[in-house]
Amino acid sequence: MGEKKGFFSRLVSGLTKTRKNIASGLDSIFHGFSKIDDDFYEELEEILIMGDLGVDTTMNIIEDLQERVKEEHIKEPAECRQLLIDIIKKQMEVDETAYEYENRTSVVLVIGVNGVGKTTTIGKLAAQLKSQNKKVIMAAADTFRAAAIEQLTEWSNRAGVDIIAQQEGSDPAAVIYDACQAAKSRHADVLLCDTAGRLHNKKNLMNELSKIRRVIEREFPEAYLETLIVLDGTTGQNALVQAKQFKEVSDISGIVLTKLDGTAKGGVVLSIYEELHVPVKWIGLGEREDDLERFNAKDFAKALFETTDHASGESTKV
Repeated sequence: MGEKKGFFSRLVSGLTKTRKNIASGLDSIFHGFSKIDDDFYEELEEILIMGDLGVDTTMNIIEDLQERVKEEHIKEPAECRQLLIDIIKKQMEVDETAYEYENRTSVVLVIGVNGVGKTTTIGKLAAQLKSQNKKVIMAAADTFRAAAIEQLTEWSNRAGVDIIAQQEGSDPAAVIYDACQAAKSRHADVLLCDTAGRLHNKKNLMNELSKIRRVIEREFPEAYLETLIVLDGTTGQNALVQAKQFKEVSDISGIVLTKLDGTAKGGVVLSIYEELHVPVKWIGLGEREDDLERFNAKDFAKALFETTDHASGESTKV
């Protein structure tokens, strides 16, 4: 429980800039307006867009809020705060079946552009699964980037799990083929696959990912296939653009949002789900193994909106 609390306090700290962008502006609206009118909604809209929620997401949130205000006959702007938080929380909720791959023999394909923390994410996932007594194998199928295989090997040593790798420049699908054979013969619970992130050459990437998927489906048909895209939280709406581009070339079942420590753009979590209908399943706050945690909508909303007065210890309810 202490570890969970530790992560939450780091989340609160990591989202400080985002919270300043959103919460302080919201509070000035909720307490500065005497009535709920068009000006009130316009100001609210502006604050949410500035918090990197994106235009479409913001418009939908405002529409939901207007409906709730009408239904519940709310007259005071201050009463809208909790309604807004509830709407946002509901939008981010992750279904209980989202982590199905942890309970089955599975292959987890990890995709995303270079530099977002893909390899590190795989290392952290491996360490967490190993701590749950799962047998884990890593596949180093990013054979394009020179340091990728070395990095993943380092993480495999740290986590104490097997790794299947070939030489730099090898066919990624051949690495996946070997990894599938190893996973079956060694009775692995989870096979974690690193992949190249060459988004600038979409046709090659599409062909490569399609080939990898075909190999998995042919060689390991009994495995549950999970595809996680890793996005850099500091890039805000650009992360959404990347996710859309990857979605054109591959099915995506979940999102890992990294580098949320210190970003002013944490609001992108909302627009990602709104626009892609793919849940954020994991969030990362740093380099440590325990800096990757399952996404919790309630905790995230709390970290995003809680304006705690540390001197008095009072905080707003989320």
